[in-house]
Amino acid sequence: MLNITINGRQIKAKEGATVLQAARDHNIYIPTLCANDAVAPYGACRLCLVEIKTAKGRERLVTSCIYLVEEGLAVQTETERIGKIRKMLLELLLARCPDSEEIISLAKKAGVEKTRFVEQEGNNKCILCANCARTCDEVVGVAAISLAKRGVDRELTTPFNEDFSEACIGCGSCSFSCPTGAITMEDVKGTRTIKWPHNSIKFKMRKCPVCGQYWAPEKQIEYVAKTSGTPLSDYDKCPDCRD
Repeated sequence: MLNITINGRQIKAKEGATVLQAARDHNIYIPTLCANDAVAPYGACRLCLVEIKTAKGRERLVTSCIYLVEEGLAVQTETERIGKIRKMLLELLLARCPDSEEIISLAKKAGVEKTRFVEQEGNNKCILCANCARTCDEVVGVAAISLAKRGVDRELTTPFNEDFSEACIGCGSCSFSCPTGAITMEDVKGTRTIKWPHNSIKFKMRKCPVCGQYWAPEKQIEYVAKTSGTPLSDYDKCPDCRD
């Protein structure tokens, strides 16, 4: 264990942990949108910026979700400088996604009621953090969606920007990992619809012959059977109705 301080409080931190993880382990709040323990640290939203001072006396701003703790590190999470930077970041995020309830809530907590910048249209709550794409690739292992283009044209999309992705299995992990509600998933009458910011895709779901409930997309079941090496017939019934 390493000895560090956060806001003057002495704590023990696991070697290899990020500053954000160490703070969370000790119930110290640092705002973030894109941090996701299920995937590799990425540092996209920058809301988790903190000020640090190393044991050698070097001071600077770092992104706490990707900066690793070290012996003697002193961290400040709520300085005047940090507060100003977070407010600016939240104003920019509000301008990009003025309809995101999560961003509006975070902004209010930071004392930001509105943005000074021109509000954009058509981003559909997407902040381009790539949490969905990273989860799809690193957790599910299919890489069905990704960020494409550059600069102001950058967007989350499917291959060839179509309402179809050959690799997508309809599991909905992208929806669960999205921090701003930009991706939605809905199951209605045997069809699962996943809506991304600029695309959507539908999947036929399997119906349990015992309880009659639609419980998972056919494509997801086929993927699970293939990757686990188990017979497809093992998945005829839903998990609740299996012996």
